[in-house]
Amino acid sequence: MAKMKVPGSGETAKKWADQTPGRAGYYEANTVGSGSHWESETKAAAANYKQAVSAADIDKRFKGGVTRAGGAKFDRKVKDVGVGRFGPGIAAAEGDMSSGIEPYLAVLAATEIKARGPRGDPANYDLVKQVGDPLHKKRLALLAAGPG
Repeated sequence: MAKMKVPGSGETAKKWADQTPGRAGYYEANTVGSGSHWESETKAAAANYKQAVSAADIDKRFKGGVTRAGGAKFDRKVKDVGVGRFGPGIAAAEGDMSSGIEPYLAVLAATEIKARGPRGDPANYDLVKQVGDPLHKKRLALLAAGPG
């Protein structure tokens, strides 16, 4: 039997890093406009998702993945990738932020709360519940129905 000739991980990663950035046009041509396909396939996978996150050892799998990645990788990726993408990402998300927060701002605007009591009054904690309960109800409604 013959063994396969397998390049080392460093050589493979170097080739990937050198060649893949030049494929941005291919990425764009094959992903732009595929949102409806992504949506339908992702919805169809809901049962698989539930099964996966309900696995008996999911906590160990999660912890193992975090351990393998490690804090050093997190820090490196923040510095090397995240910082440069942060500003453009925020700018690109302005419309999503607006539409995402609008239902919650509407709930806040429609919520009537009782007057605040004197400092230290335990009844002041009820104000948190008067605001939190309708926000939580809206969140659950949006999660169940999806936006729109």
